[in-house]
Amino acid sequence: MQNQLFKFFSRNHHGRDFVVGDLHGHFSALELLLVQINFNPRYDRVFAVGDLIDRGPESWRVVEFLNYPWFTSVLGNHEQMLLDSASSPSVAKNWLGFNGGAWWSVVPTAYHTRIRSVIGRLPIAIEVNTFSGRIGIVHADIPYGCTWQNFVRGLEDKEIREHALWSRQRFRQVQMMGRTQPVAGIELVIFGHTPIQKPLQASNICYIDTGATYTNEKTLGSLTLMEIHPSLEIHQFCIKTQKMLTSNKKREPTKVPA
Repeated sequence: MQNQLFKFFSRNHHGRDFVVGDLHGHFSALELLLVQINFNPRYDRVFAVGDLIDRGPESWRVVEFLNYPWFTSVLGNHEQMLLDSASSPSVAKNWLGFNGGAWWSVVPTAYHTRIRSVIGRLPIAIEVNTFSGRIGIVHADIPYGCTWQNFVRGLEDKEIREHALWSRQRFRQVQMMGRTQPVAGIELVIFGHTPIQKPLQASNICYIDTGATYTNEKTLGSLTLMEIHPSLEIHQFCIKTQKMLTSNKKREPTKVPA
């Protein structure tokens, strides 16, 4: 099933694997967080849930990070807006004016093609083999009743891709009912996209976007890094104070009933 829209990563036998929440240009915060957890770029890996760009201070560093051999990301809806803006004036106007794309106008025009080229190669879904089992990474959502395998096979379908990039359907179900359907065929799926105060697990789904870029919001403004291999741990970094919120002590996301 390996293709441009899906990437599989074998088990890391020499280091640790992490998944980071929506960065939105806060790459320096990620660097500080990685120092705090003694990240080793020779052996450890970071997978991102997308939305690497927009709203934050360092969106222009996106190519730098995507060129690191230890850093990989799925496509987020903000990356998709950047790509679509090349051919759609209406998308460009909306993105640049209302969705955090103002940084694009100060990036040298000659660099635009390079950024689009690198972002255009990002997959929609990633699967990582870990000691805890197979873990999937998608930006926003997976349709109800869709197994992981059928979701991956269906990524050529535009509606499924749009759902993966934009939907909050499953999250709203968690909010309203306190539960959601598990995604069959995989041990855990990690999403970003929806800013929440603390990482949240419902069934075999975990949300880790803790609103790094929303530093003016009382309950947001932290960056979450979730270790998925060899153990499950949560690390958080407060953007406002530039300090760790949690130590390396093992801690699982807040859970709601399945």
